[in-house]
Amino acid sequence: MKKISPSLTLLALAINAFAIGSTEFISVGLMPMIVNTFNISLSQAGLTVSLYALRVTVGAPLLTILTGTWNRKTLMVSIMGLFILGNLLSAFAPTFLLLLVGRVLASLAHGIFMSISTVIAADVVRPEKRASAIALMFTGLTVATVIGVPLGTFIGQHSNWHMSFVFIVVIGLIGLIATSILVPKGLPIPGKINLSGLARIFTNKSILMSLFITAFGYGGTFAAYTYLTPILEGTFRFSASTVVIILVAYGVMVAIGNSLGGHLANKNILPALQKMFAALALSLLFLFISASLASQALGLIATLLLGLFAFMNVPGLQLYVVQLAEKFTPKDITLVSAFNIAAFNVGITLGSFVGGQISKGSSVVFTPLGGIIIILLAMFLIRLAQKDQASKL
Repeated sequence: MKKISPSLTLLALAINAFAIGSTEFISVGLMPMIVNTFNISLSQAGLTVSLYALRVTVGAPLLTILTGTWNRKTLMVSIMGLFILGNLLSAFAPTFLLLLVGRVLASLAHGIFMSISTVIAADVVRPEKRASAIALMFTGLTVATVIGVPLGTFIGQHSNWHMSFVFIVVIGLIGLIATSILVPKGLPIPGKINLSGLARIFTNKSILMSLFITAFGYGGTFAAYTYLTPILEGTFRFSASTVVIILVAYGVMVAIGNSLGGHLANKNILPALQKMFAALALSLLFLFISASLASQALGLIATLLLGLFAFMNVPGLQLYVVQLAEKFTPKDITLVSAFNIAAFNVGITLGSFVGGQISKGSSVVFTPLGGIIIILLAMFLIRLAQKDQASKL
Protein backbone atom coordinates (compact mmCIF):
# COMPACT_ATOMS: atom_id res chain seq x y z
CA MET A 1 0.00 0.00 0.00
CA LYS A 2 1.35 3.41 -1.00
CA LYS A 3 2.50 5.55 1.90
CA ILE A 4 0.49 8.73 2.46
CA SER A 5 2.51 11.93 2.16
CA PRO A 6 2.75 13.84 5.48
CA SER A 7 1.84 17.01 3.58
CA LEU A 8 -1.47 15.47 2.53
CA THR A 9 -2.20 14.34 6.08
CA LEU A 10 -1.52 17.86 7.32
CA LEU A 11 -3.83 19.20 4.60
CA ALA A 12 -6.64 16.97 5.88
CA LEU A 13 -6.06 18.19 9.43
CA ALA A 14 -6.02 21.81 8.25
CA ILE A 15 -9.36 21.36 6.44
CA ASN A 16 -10.88 19.94 9.62
CA ALA A 17 -9.36 22.77 11.64
CA PHE A 18 -10.91 25.27 9.22
CA ALA A 19 -14.35 23.73 9.71
CA ILE A 20 -13.99 23.59 13.48
CA GLY A 21 -12.54 27.09 13.73
CA SER A 22 -15.39 28.46 11.62
CA THR A 23 -18.10 26.92 13.78
CA GLU A 24 -16.56 28.08 17.06
CA PHE A 25 -16.93 31.78 16.26
CA ILE A 26 -19.72 31.74 13.65
CA SER A 27 -22.20 32.92 16.29
CA VAL A 28 -20.26 36.18 16.60
CA GLY A 29 -21.32 37.19 13.10
CA LEU A 30 -24.83 35.74 13.42
CA MET A 31 -25.67 37.16 16.85
CA PRO A 32 -28.21 39.83 15.73
CA MET A 33 -30.02 37.30 13.51
CA ILE A 34 -30.23 34.71 16.28
CA VAL A 35 -31.60 37.36 18.66
CA ASN A 36 -34.33 38.28 16.17
CA THR A 37 -35.25 34.69 15.25
CA PHE A 38 -35.79 33.46 18.80
CA ASN A 39 -36.75 36.81 20.38
CA ILE A 40 -34.07 36.51 23.05
CA SER A 41 -31.69 38.97 24.68
CA LEU A 42 -28.15 39.59 23.47
CA SER A 43 -26.73 38.02 26.63
CA GLN A 44 -28.79 34.87 26.01
CA ALA A 45 -27.55 34.69 22.43
CA GLY A 46 -24.02 34.95 23.83
CA LEU A 47 -24.55 31.45 25.27
CA THR A 48 -23.94 30.10 21.76
CA VAL A 49 -20.32 31.15 22.27
CA SER A 50 -19.82 30.72 26.02
CA LEU A 51 -21.63 27.36 26.32
CA TYR A 52 -19.71 26.05 23.32
CA ALA A 53 -16.44 27.02 24.96
CA LEU A 54 -17.52 25.51 28.29
CA ARG A 55 -18.21 22.14 26.65
CA VAL A 56 -14.80 22.24 24.93
CA THR A 57 -13.33 22.84 28.36
CA VAL A 58 -14.88 19.62 29.67
CA GLY A 59 -14.61 17.61 26.47
CA ALA A 60 -10.93 18.13 25.66
CA PRO A 61 -9.39 16.39 28.69
CA LEU A 62 -12.26 13.97 29.36
CA LEU A 63 -12.53 12.58 25.82
CA THR A 64 -8.75 12.52 25.47
CA ILE A 65 -8.64 10.23 28.51
CA LEU A 66 -11.56 8.03 27.37
CA THR A 67 -10.27 7.50 23.82
CA GLY A 68 -6.61 6.82 24.59
CA THR A 69 -6.83 3.26 23.20
CA TRP A 70 -8.73 4.15 20.00
CA ASN A 71 -7.11 3.90 16.57
CA ARG A 72 -6.23 7.50 15.67
CA LYS A 73 -7.81 7.41 12.21
CA THR A 74 -11.02 5.86 13.51
CA LEU A 75 -11.11 8.50 16.23
CA MET A 76 -10.65 11.37 13.76
CA VAL A 77 -13.44 10.05 11.53
CA SER A 78 -15.72 9.74 14.58
CA ILE A 79 -14.83 13.27 15.67
CA MET A 80 -15.82 14.75 12.31
CA GLY A 81 -19.01 12.69 12.28
CA LEU A 82 -19.99 14.15 15.65
CA PHE A 83 -19.05 17.62 14.42
CA ILE A 84 -21.30 17.28 11.36
CA LEU A 85 -24.20 15.96 13.47
CA GLY A 86 -23.96 18.89 15.88
CA ASN A 87 -23.95 21.48 13.10
CA LEU A 88 -26.83 19.79 11.28
CA LEU A 89 -28.88 20.07 14.46
CA SER A 90 -27.89 23.74 14.79
CA ALA A 91 -28.76 24.41 11.15
CA PHE A 92 -32.32 23.15 11.47
CA ALA A 93 -32.97 23.92 15.15
CA PRO A 94 -36.59 25.12 15.58
CA THR A 95 -35.89 26.39 19.10
CA PHE A 96 -33.02 28.17 20.83
CA LEU A 97 -32.61 25.20 23.19
CA LEU A 98 -31.99 22.80 20.29
CA LEU A 99 -29.56 25.29 18.79
CA LEU A 100 -27.61 25.14 22.05
CA VAL A 101 -27.73 21.31 22.03
CA GLY A 102 -26.27 21.31 18.52
CA ARG A 103 -23.54 23.70 19.65
CA VAL A 104 -22.69 21.39 22.57
CA LEU A 105 -22.31 18.36 20.28
CA ALA A 106 -20.05 20.29 17.93
CA SER A 107 -18.01 21.59 20.87
CA LEU A 108 -17.28 18.07 22.12
CA ALA A 109 -15.81 17.27 18.70
CA HIS A 110 -13.81 20.50 18.84
CA GLY A 111 -12.21 19.73 22.20
CA ILE A 112 -10.85 16.31 21.36
CA PHE A 113 -9.88 17.33 17.81
CA MET A 114 -7.54 20.02 19.14
CA SER A 115 -5.96 17.55 21.57
CA ILE A 116 -5.46 14.74 19.05
CA SER A 117 -4.67 16.57 15.82
CA THR A 118 -1.64 18.32 17.31
CA VAL A 119 -0.13 14.94 18.22
CA ILE A 120 -0.96 13.46 14.79
CA ALA A 121 0.68 16.43 13.04
CA ALA A 122 3.83 15.85 15.10
CA ASP A 123 3.80 12.08 14.48
CA VAL A 124 3.66 12.16 10.67
CA VAL A 125 6.81 14.25 10.16
CA ARG A 126 10.47 14.03 11.15
CA PRO A 127 11.27 15.26 14.69
CA GLU A 128 13.02 18.42 13.46
CA LYS A 129 9.87 19.46 11.55
CA ARG A 130 7.30 18.94 14.29
CA ALA A 131 6.83 22.59 15.19
CA SER A 132 6.34 23.51 11.53
CA ALA A 133 3.83 20.68 11.08
CA ILE A 134 1.77 21.80 14.05
CA ALA A 135 1.86 25.39 12.79
CA LEU A 136 0.67 24.23 9.36
CA MET A 137 -2.23 22.33 10.89
CA PHE A 138 -3.22 25.43 12.87
CA THR A 139 -3.33 27.51 9.71
CA GLY A 140 -6.80 26.01 9.28
CA LEU A 141 -7.93 27.90 12.37
CA THR A 142 -6.34 31.12 11.14
CA VAL A 143 -7.98 30.81 7.72
CA ALA A 144 -11.29 30.18 9.51
CA THR A 145 -10.95 33.57 11.20
CA VAL A 146 -9.97 35.29 7.94
CA ILE A 147 -12.48 33.57 5.63
CA GLY A 148 -14.78 31.10 7.39
CA VAL A 149 -16.49 33.39 9.90
CA PRO A 150 -16.95 36.35 7.51
CA LEU A 151 -18.17 34.04 4.71
CA GLY A 152 -20.57 32.29 7.08
CA THR A 153 -21.84 35.70 8.21
CA PHE A 154 -22.27 36.80 4.58
CA ILE A 155 -24.27 33.65 3.80
CA GLY A 156 -26.50 34.28 6.82
CA GLN A 157 -27.12 37.90 5.87
CA HIS A 158 -28.06 37.03 2.29
CA SER A 159 -30.23 34.00 3.08
CA ASN A 160 -30.66 33.16 6.77
CA TRP A 161 -28.44 32.06 9.65
CA HIS A 162 -29.53 28.42 9.20
CA MET A 163 -27.66 28.33 5.89
CA SER A 164 -24.49 29.49 7.63
CA PHE A 165 -24.47 26.24 9.61
CA VAL A 166 -25.24 24.28 6.42
CA PHE A 167 -22.10 25.86 4.93
CA ILE A 168 -20.09 24.57 7.90
CA VAL A 169 -21.64 21.09 7.52
CA VAL A 170 -20.42 21.02 3.90
CA ILE A 171 -16.89 21.94 4.98
CA GLY A 172 -17.11 19.28 7.69
CA LEU A 173 -18.08 16.66 5.09
CA ILE A 174 -15.08 17.62 2.97
CA GLY A 175 -12.91 17.27 6.08
CA LEU A 176 -14.42 13.86 6.84
CA ILE A 177 -13.68 12.62 3.32
CA ALA A 178 -10.13 14.02 3.47
CA THR A 179 -9.58 12.30 6.83
CA SER A 180 -10.84 8.96 5.47
CA ILE A 181 -8.39 9.13 2.56
CA LEU A 182 -5.36 11.05 3.82
CA VAL A 183 -4.88 10.15 7.49
CA PRO A 184 -2.78 6.97 7.91
CA LYS A 185 -4.19 3.96 9.75
CA GLY A 186 -1.05 3.00 11.63
CA LEU A 187 -0.45 6.09 13.74
CA PRO A 188 0.88 5.53 17.30
CA ILE A 189 -1.85 4.92 19.88
CA PRO A 190 -1.15 6.49 23.29
CA GLY A 191 -2.94 3.70 25.15
CA LYS A 192 -4.77 4.02 28.42
CA ILE A 193 -3.89 7.29 30.10
CA ASN A 194 -2.65 6.96 33.66
CA LEU A 195 -4.96 9.06 35.83
CA SER A 196 -2.16 9.57 38.34
CA GLY A 197 -1.02 12.17 35.83
CA LEU A 198 -3.90 14.34 37.03
CA ALA A 199 -2.32 14.53 40.47
CA ARG A 200 1.08 15.34 39.00
CA ILE A 201 -0.39 18.13 36.89
CA PHE A 202 -2.61 19.77 39.48
CA THR A 203 -0.07 19.64 42.28
CA ASN A 204 2.54 21.39 40.17
CA LYS A 205 2.41 25.10 40.96
CA SER A 206 4.06 26.24 37.72
CA ILE A 207 1.79 24.23 35.41
CA LEU A 208 -1.34 25.20 37.33
CA MET A 209 -0.40 28.88 37.16
CA SER A 210 0.27 28.60 33.43
CA LEU A 211 -3.27 27.28 32.89
CA PHE A 212 -4.71 30.30 34.68
CA ILE A 213 -2.50 32.61 32.62
CA THR A 214 -3.89 30.98 29.47
CA ALA A 215 -7.49 31.32 30.65
CA PHE A 216 -7.25 34.99 31.68
CA GLY A 217 -4.85 36.14 28.94
CA TYR A 218 -6.77 34.54 26.10
CA GLY A 219 -10.24 35.03 27.55
CA GLY A 220 -10.14 38.78 28.12
CA THR A 221 -10.59 39.42 24.40
CA PHE A 222 -13.95 37.65 24.36
CA ALA A 223 -15.68 40.08 26.69
CA ALA A 224 -15.76 42.39 23.65
CA TYR A 225 -15.16 40.04 20.68
CA THR A 226 -18.27 37.95 21.40
CA TYR A 227 -20.36 41.08 20.90
CA LEU A 228 -18.26 42.65 18.15
CA THR A 229 -20.98 42.49 15.49
CA PRO A 230 -23.57 44.28 17.71
CA ILE A 231 -20.91 46.90 18.55
CA LEU A 232 -20.07 47.45 14.88
CA GLU A 233 -23.70 47.59 13.77
CA GLY A 234 -25.37 49.18 16.80
CA THR A 235 -22.71 51.53 18.16
CA PHE A 236 -20.62 52.43 15.12
CA ARG A 237 -23.59 52.18 12.72
CA PHE A 238 -21.79 50.14 10.08
CA SER A 239 -24.08 48.39 7.60
CA ALA A 240 -24.37 44.60 7.69
CA SER A 241 -22.45 44.26 4.40
CA THR A 242 -19.68 46.52 5.70
CA VAL A 243 -19.41 44.43 8.87
CA VAL A 244 -18.57 41.38 6.74
CA ILE A 245 -15.69 43.28 5.13
CA ILE A 246 -14.49 44.47 8.54
CA LEU A 247 -14.57 40.90 9.86
CA VAL A 248 -12.41 39.80 6.92
CA ALA A 249 -9.94 42.59 7.70
CA TYR A 250 -10.09 41.61 11.37
CA GLY A 251 -9.21 38.04 10.41
CA VAL A 252 -6.25 39.21 8.32
CA MET A 253 -4.96 41.14 11.34
CA VAL A 254 -5.39 38.00 13.48
CA ALA A 255 -3.25 36.05 10.99
CA ILE A 256 -0.55 38.73 11.13
CA GLY A 257 -0.73 38.80 14.93
CA ASN A 258 -0.40 35.01 15.19
CA SER A 259 2.70 35.06 13.01
CA LEU A 260 4.29 37.90 14.98
CA GLY A 261 3.35 36.25 18.27
CA GLY A 262 5.10 33.03 17.31
CA HIS A 263 8.25 34.93 16.38
CA LEU A 264 8.24 37.06 19.54
CA ALA A 265 7.69 34.06 21.83
CA ASN A 266 10.66 32.05 20.55
CA LYS A 267 12.82 33.49 23.33
CA ASN A 268 11.94 34.84 26.77
CA ILE A 269 8.32 33.72 26.63
CA LEU A 270 7.02 35.36 29.80
CA PRO A 271 8.34 38.88 29.09
CA ALA A 272 7.01 38.59 25.53
CA LEU A 273 3.57 37.52 26.79
CA GLN A 274 3.53 40.39 29.28
CA LYS A 275 4.07 42.88 26.46
CA MET A 276 1.43 41.22 24.28
CA PHE A 277 -1.13 41.37 27.08
CA ALA A 278 -0.32 45.03 27.73
CA ALA A 279 -0.86 45.83 24.03
CA LEU A 280 -4.12 43.86 24.05
CA ALA A 281 -5.40 45.75 27.10
CA LEU A 282 -4.57 49.07 25.42
CA SER A 283 -6.38 48.02 22.23
CA LEU A 284 -9.49 47.19 24.28
CA LEU A 285 -9.24 50.57 25.99
CA PHE A 286 -9.04 52.24 22.57
CA LEU A 287 -12.11 50.26 21.44
CA PHE A 288 -14.03 51.50 24.50
CA ILE A 289 -13.04 55.12 23.86
CA SER A 290 -13.96 54.82 20.18
CA ALA A 291 -17.34 53.26 21.05
CA SER A 292 -18.01 55.97 23.63
CA LEU A 293 -17.40 58.59 20.91
CA ALA A 294 -19.36 56.52 18.34
CA SER A 295 -16.69 57.36 15.77
CA GLN A 296 -16.70 55.05 12.75
CA ALA A 297 -13.13 55.93 11.77
CA LEU A 298 -11.77 55.29 15.26
CA GLY A 299 -13.97 52.20 15.57
CA LEU A 300 -12.48 50.70 12.41
CA ILE A 301 -8.93 51.35 13.62
CA ALA A 302 -9.74 49.97 17.08
CA THR A 303 -11.25 46.79 15.60
CA LEU A 304 -8.18 46.17 13.44
CA LEU A 305 -5.85 46.74 16.39
CA LEU A 306 -7.91 44.32 18.47
CA GLY A 307 -7.50 41.74 15.71
CA LEU A 308 -3.74 42.25 15.67
CA PHE A 309 -3.30 41.72 19.42
CA ALA A 310 -6.28 39.46 20.29
CA PHE A 311 -4.65 36.09 19.56
CA MET A 312 -1.01 37.10 19.27
CA ASN A 313 -0.45 35.40 22.63
CA VAL A 314 -1.63 31.92 21.51
CA PRO A 315 1.71 30.50 20.25
CA GLY A 316 3.51 31.68 23.40
CA LEU A 317 0.82 30.30 25.71
CA GLN A 318 0.97 26.92 23.96
CA LEU A 319 4.74 26.77 23.94
CA TYR A 320 5.04 27.84 27.57
CA VAL A 321 2.80 25.08 28.96
CA VAL A 322 4.48 22.40 26.82
CA GLN A 323 7.90 23.48 28.03
CA LEU A 324 6.69 23.27 31.64
CA ALA A 325 5.25 19.80 30.99
CA GLU A 326 8.53 18.63 29.46
CA LYS A 327 10.37 19.91 32.52
CA PHE A 328 8.06 18.83 35.36
CA THR A 329 5.73 16.07 34.07
CA PRO A 330 7.27 14.55 30.92
CA LYS A 331 4.93 11.54 31.10
CA ASP A 332 1.85 13.76 30.88
CA ILE A 333 2.58 16.12 27.98
CA THR A 334 -0.53 15.05 26.00
CA LEU A 335 -2.77 15.46 29.03
CA VAL A 336 -1.24 18.84 29.92
CA SER A 337 -1.85 19.93 26.32
CA ALA A 338 -5.50 18.88 26.63
CA PHE A 339 -5.90 20.88 29.82
CA ASN A 340 -4.33 23.91 28.18
CA ILE A 341 -6.93 23.65 25.40
CA ALA A 342 -9.52 23.48 28.17
CA ALA A 343 -7.98 26.60 29.72
CA PHE A 344 -8.31 28.50 26.43
CA ASN A 345 -12.00 27.71 26.44
CA VAL A 346 -12.44 28.51 30.13
CA GLY A 347 -11.17 31.92 29.08
CA ILE A 348 -13.71 32.15 26.24
CA THR A 349 -16.50 31.16 28.63
CA LEU A 350 -15.37 33.67 31.25
CA GLY A 351 -14.90 36.51 28.78
CA SER A 352 -18.24 35.87 27.02
CA PHE A 353 -20.04 35.64 30.36
CA VAL A 354 -18.52 38.87 31.66
CA GLY A 355 -19.34 40.65 28.40
CA GLY A 356 -22.90 39.31 28.50
CA GLN A 357 -23.46 40.52 32.03
CA ILE A 358 -22.05 43.95 31.18
CA SER A 359 -24.23 44.29 28.07
CA LYS A 360 -27.25 43.14 30.06
CA GLY A 361 -26.62 45.52 32.94
CA SER A 362 -25.54 48.57 30.94
CA SER A 363 -24.38 48.49 27.29
CA VAL A 364 -22.09 46.61 24.91
CA VAL A 365 -20.01 49.79 24.81
CA PHE A 366 -18.59 48.86 28.23
CA THR A 367 -17.67 45.24 27.40
CA PRO A 368 -14.03 46.10 26.54
CA LEU A 369 -13.53 47.30 30.13
CA GLY A 370 -14.47 43.86 31.43
CA GLY A 371 -11.87 42.37 29.08
CA ILE A 372 -9.18 44.71 30.40
CA ILE A 373 -9.79 43.60 33.98
CA ILE A 374 -9.46 39.92 32.99
CA ILE A 375 -6.22 40.57 31.10
CA LEU A 376 -4.76 42.45 34.06
CA LEU A 377 -5.24 39.27 36.10
CA ALA A 378 -3.12 37.37 33.55
CA MET A 379 -0.43 40.05 33.73
CA PHE A 380 -0.39 39.77 37.52
CA LEU A 381 0.05 35.98 37.31
CA ILE A 382 2.89 36.33 34.79
CA ARG A 383 4.63 38.64 37.23
CA LEU A 384 4.29 35.98 39.96
CA ALA A 385 5.63 33.32 37.58
CA GLN A 386 8.63 35.48 36.75
CA LYS A 387 9.39 35.96 40.45
CA ASP A 388 9.06 32.21 40.98
CA GLN A 389 11.50 31.53 38.14
CA ALA A 390 13.97 34.09 39.48
CA SER A 391 13.89 32.54 42.97
CA LYS A 392 14.90 29.14 41.52
CA LEU A 393 17.93 30.45 39.64
